[in-house]
Amino acid sequence: MSALPRSYNPFAEDDEEDAAAAGPVGAGVADRQRYLQQEVLRRSAATADSTARSLSLLYESEHIGVAASEELVRQGEALKRTEQMVDKMDQDLKTSQKHINSIKSVWGGLVNYFKAKPPESKPEQNGAPEYYANSKLKEAIMSSKEQESKYQESHPNLRKLDNSDNDFSKADVVSSVQKDSYPKNQQLRAYHQKIDNNLDEMSSGLSRLKNLALGLQTEIEEQDDMLDRLTRKVETLDINIKNTDKKVRQL
Repeated sequence: MSALPRSYNPFAEDDEEDAAAAGPVGAGVADRQRYLQQEVLRRSAATADSTARSLSLLYESEHIGVAASEELVRQGEALKRTEQMVDKMDQDLKTSQKHINSIKSVWGGLVNYFKAKPPESKPEQNGAPEYYANSKLKEAIMSSKEQESKYQESHPNLRKLDNSDNDFSKADVVSSVQKDSYPKNQQLRAYHQKIDNNLDEMSSGLSRLKNLALGLQTEIEEQDDMLDRLTRKVETLDINIKNTDKKVRQL
């Protein structure tokens, strides 16, 4: 039986094991700081990616808006040509009615024979103004089409395979006042600058989308008026055609 020291403490070994497992207090604080730094970087990177995706969707919406606006302008031009054709048909129908009246009346035929032919003129527009797409929509289309390159760069199926999303070389192009407001950590500062740039682009894009929407609204209202006018003309023309056909059958 071995003798134990007089000053032996039975809990001393457990205390030593706990101290060895815990390590120095300074090491635990450093690990906590590193973890927090990594978490901040991870969240900043996720925010930057989220704003980049939102910006890409914004460019795509703008691209669709431009395509819809151009199609609406083409539709307005087609409506105007249709209205001109209806006006031309109405004028030809009036001329046909004069000939029918001259056939029915000998005196009317003699009058029409000796009567000087009127100079050829363009079909009457019957209150139809010349069609021009509204200037607000044209300006919005031109402004948005200037962003076509950004749309192609941000679209996942159109952009080139490079590391442009992780390239922070352009992030240092800021004023000294702006630099003071960013973190000192270079990578974290790059993320913050990228987020700010994306937010600025989103603000400009939303402004352009608003202008497109207002231009589309104005154009649709104008074309609604054109459709109403064209509908009335077609209805009148249909009645005149039926009356003319009836007169021809009576000859």
